[in-house]
Amino acid sequence: MQNLSRRHVIQGLSAATAMPTLAVPLLTLPAIAQDYPTRDVSFVCAFPAGSGADVIVRWYAEKMRPLLGRTVIVENKVGALGNLATEYTARSKPDGHTIYVHGATALAANMSLFKKPPVDAEKEIQIVATINRQPTMLVVRPDAPWQTLAELTAFLKQKGAKASYGTSNPLGRVMGSIYNQTMGLEAVEVIYRTAGDSLNDLTSGALDFATLDNIFSISQEREKRVRILAISPPERMQVVPQFPTMTELGVPMKIVGWFAAMVPMATPRPIVERLNQLFNEVTGSAEGKVFLNSVASDPWITTPDEGQAFLREQIVDWRAWIDQAKIEPQ
Repeated sequence: MQNLSRRHVIQGLSAATAMPTLAVPLLTLPAIAQDYPTRDVSFVCAFPAGSGADVIVRWYAEKMRPLLGRTVIVENKVGALGNLATEYTARSKPDGHTIYVHGATALAANMSLFKKPPVDAEKEIQIVATINRQPTMLVVRPDAPWQTLAELTAFLKQKGAKASYGTSNPLGRVMGSIYNQTMGLEAVEVIYRTAGDSLNDLTSGALDFATLDNIFSISQEREKRVRILAISPPERMQVVPQFPTMTELGVPMKIVGWFAAMVPMATPRPIVERLNQLFNEVTGSAEGKVFLNSVASDPWITTPDEGQAFLREQIVDWRAWIDQAKIEPQ
């Protein structure tokens, strides 16, 4: 793996694979947007090179390079559950040349996961464009006798406080907690550093179920190492329509992960609008759908105002969820 402090330059696609430039009538845009960008653009990633998030950031960097007409540099700013990258973005010059491509779910959650978050996301970060929606998944071992959530619930009620489940991130922790509380279960949460760390305990039967991220769950399901019983969003996902939601199975919840492109709040509106057009062009393309489906997510296109409104809503939701899950702020 490459050194995390190294800046990774994305030179873009070859002529054979590069996307055509977006047909945006630049003459109708204010001069500041017509002149943008005036230098190389940085895409900030909060996770290490080679991680799932890094794959998404680099893919968008490659696709945006020919549209921006500039070199796009990926900077991995790793640490503090994304707070380091968030603060780096918020404190950067608000001119559209530093773009944060990140799981905005984590951005909203961190407002409550930390006693003193370094950035007030609602006031200091502007959503340029949403990118995708992705589920958290409730999984069991492939040879488990229960085939449905109802059967698992009945088993867990019989097992009482001897039941256990694995989690590895805030979304999974909240999903598991809501399931536990809604159904009157006593299952004990076991927190793992990564989803992969929980796999041996799940497949051996030491854990009765786990609530894990979509990319890991789908990859393990394809290898027949886990079986997916339900997902966390309020509606079924287009990419995996075969999996029912917890809500339709009697456990109401609306937990959905989502990536977005973000800039400092003071970034001029014309630049925000132009970036929204460019990101939406990439996300809405056939190639964009194939890529986002490959990481077990659905494309999600919004305006900057719609994205910002959803961020505000998520900040409120996460405050309630973290309190419900009894997660102690750091």
